Amino acid sequence: MQSKIKSMANQSRSSVPNTLSSTILLIILTLIVFENIILDAKKARFHVPDELDDVVDDEEDEAWKEWGKKKKVTEDVFDPPPDDFSEMNLAKMQDEMMKRHHGPSFGFVKLRLGVRRTTDMITDLAKKWSKIARTGSIEVKFMGVDVSTIMFTLEKGQDTLELKEFILSQPEAYEIKIGEQLFRRPGDPSFDDVFAKLHANDYNDKNKNDEGQTHPSSDGHKRDEL
Repeated sequence: MQSKIKSMANQSRSSVPNTLSSTILLIILTLIVFENIILDAKKARFHVPDELDDVVDDEEDEAWKEWGKKKKVTEDVFDPPPDDFSEMNLAKMQDEMMKRHHGPSFGFVKLRLGVRRTTDMITDLAKKWSKIARTGSIEVKFMGVDVSTIMFTLEKGQDTLELKEFILSQPEAYEIKIGEQLFRRPGDPSFDDVFAKLHANDYNDKNKNDEGQTHPSSDGHKRDEL
């Protein structure tokens, strides 16, 4: 009987380590399986195939295409200056210089003389020119200075030649000054010459009117002599 009891005790002692070993082994196997599942999931998410020749990606949007690109303000056509200026007249040389001027610029427009204008008329004319020029893709702003002068600021200096042609096509404009350069219609005298001539005519007309009027004292003196 005692031997039987000892045998059962020995069996119970040996079963405890076996159960513990089985539990540890099961935990290790579970961890290995779980780690493999995580690795497989990561590979499936980030795996990029080496062979991409037959892959077609037609889902790029416009934002992705433009990302990283430096936006160009204007697409300038390469137009080198002429090698020889000797055969050009002054007007042609000025045109060539204006076409290659970059950056903002400003100037003044002298209006045709002999027309009475108010400040409101000048303001309306400046707004009208600004609107028409912008319709023609010329980024310019006109502002009234006085009743015979309008100032303009041009965003792109390379548009100076086009702006000059636009201004001289307006009947109210007479002369343009950009820096030290003056532009008028062919055959027109300078604004200063017209201004001086106009004032000279006014002065002569005034003198004639004064001479035509008889001074009271001279009339009385003549009558006394008679």
